[in-house]
Amino acid sequence: MGTRTGAEADAAGRELMEFAGRPRIARAAVLAAVFVCAACGLVYELALVALGSYLIGDTVGQASIVLGVMVFAMGVGALAAKPFQHRAASAFAAIELLLALLGGLSVLGLYAAFAWLDLYAPALIGTAFVLGVLIGAEIPLLMVLLQRIREQAAGSAVADLFAADYVGALLGGLAFPFLLLPVFGQLRGALVVGAVNAVAGVLLVFTVFRKAMSRRARIGLGAGSAVVALTLGYAYAVAHDFEVTARQELYRDPIVHAERSRYQEIVLTESAPIVSGGVSDMRLYLNGDLQFSSVDEYRYHEALVHPVLAGVRGDVLVLGGGDGLALREVLRYPAVSSATLVELDPAVVDLARTRPEIRALNGDAFEDPRVRLVEADAFAWLRSAATRYDAVIVDMPDPDETATAKLYSVEFYTLVRNVLAEGARMVVQAGSPYFAPKSYWCIEATIRAAGFGTTPYHVDVPSFGDWGFVLAAPGGPGPSLRTEPPATPRFLSPSVLAAAAVFPPDRGPVDVEISTLLSPHVLEYVRSEWRSY
Repeated sequence: MGTRTGAEADAAGRELMEFAGRPRIARAAVLAAVFVCAACGLVYELALVALGSYLIGDTVGQASIVLGVMVFAMGVGALAAKPFQHRAASAFAAIELLLALLGGLSVLGLYAAFAWLDLYAPALIGTAFVLGVLIGAEIPLLMVLLQRIREQAAGSAVADLFAADYVGALLGGLAFPFLLLPVFGQLRGALVVGAVNAVAGVLLVFTVFRKAMSRRARIGLGAGSAVVALTLGYAYAVAHDFEVTARQELYRDPIVHAERSRYQEIVLTESAPIVSGGVSDMRLYLNGDLQFSSVDEYRYHEALVHPVLAGVRGDVLVLGGGDGLALREVLRYPAVSSATLVELDPAVVDLARTRPEIRALNGDAFEDPRVRLVEADAFAWLRSAATRYDAVIVDMPDPDETATAKLYSVEFYTLVRNVLAEGARMVVQAGSPYFAPKSYWCIEATIRAAGFGTTPYHVDVPSFGDWGFVLAAPGGPGPSLRTEPPATPRFLSPSVLAAAAVFPPDRGPVDVEISTLLSPHVLEYVRSEWRSY
């Protein structure tokens, strides 16, 4: 132990006298505070990562930024706490109040920065750094408080402290996805954790270390606690209205439905009827990405479905497409005896089955007795699938994040090939060959690498732009691009289909890497190309 000043020795002496009769209770209180603070700190980290994945879509990138910045800042905070060790109790309480305030408001502030200020990236880094500094300052101060109750060997004290810290982190890690998000949502969940953080810090200091603080410090902390409580309480009360207003700022048309499922944010917008034609435009967005526009979705779904069903089509498998629009086109064929749809997010299917406007678009496809719905991750489901299908339609979200990039890999297409019956075909929505040519041709090359012959084609979908698909069959050349009765498309005429197979010289095949689970090159291409638009 180093040499103490007279004031430090007097303060320590008062604390030791106070705890002489109940040091075990005092130590347990400190370790309980460590436990709670660790849980809160991890929730703040996870909340920043989750928000970034919803808004930006780059889960790995967001996690790397948040964790990297916060761990670095924790080291800075640990060093910055050294001058405050002589007044550890009041310093710890002040830090917890500040951490509760900033951590509780962090998600709200970052959402505002994204919706109105276009400053999300610098705001995220700044928030992660400040929170990391405050979290890093906790442990040194708690160590001082623990030692002042009863001095013990440094190794034993560190073991006790970090045991409580790590177990608390486990609680926070489990509470965030399984309790806070489902019950409170992201905005209010962070505010609740901030309140818990403040209570834990202030309660420890005012019950165990009260006599170690001056009257002035106690008054200041009491006033600070009131300010934090009022601020967090007000933010909790207005969180819903704030979220509705901020979310609407991100979309052109009025939002008519919004929810955050276990997997993604689901938003449905609807414009006022267009004066010239009296037609309204309903649009579905998942994590901010457009999935369909009601005024032209038929172009996309006709191009996706009808070419792959020009052949044997008794048993059809649809991977993705929880809105039921691809399923609608499949069910137009009486020869289809079964249509299995595999969708990860049941909330999307529930919306498609219950929202009258979407039911009108998909023709109540899910009520057809030929439809079998499977709620599962397509990649995992394919690994154990035993049925063989005559046609497989891969209607997945774009590979703009790690979770979806695996659905555009050699491994995924190999799994699809394993469930194809003899003479069967597959079609994949593959993005825009105009806006993202490397991404498009990477998907086509990856399908070929999985043992398919391919036929790339593209059509114009006004809400998306020039949009591409890949028709494929195992082995041999690519299948012919055609439609067969009873298909009666509104858009996909024989001449349109013939033109769809022609690519201009500036958007033809390019030299690209194939995408695998361990080397998801399609993710790199998508991020680099769409960043320009």
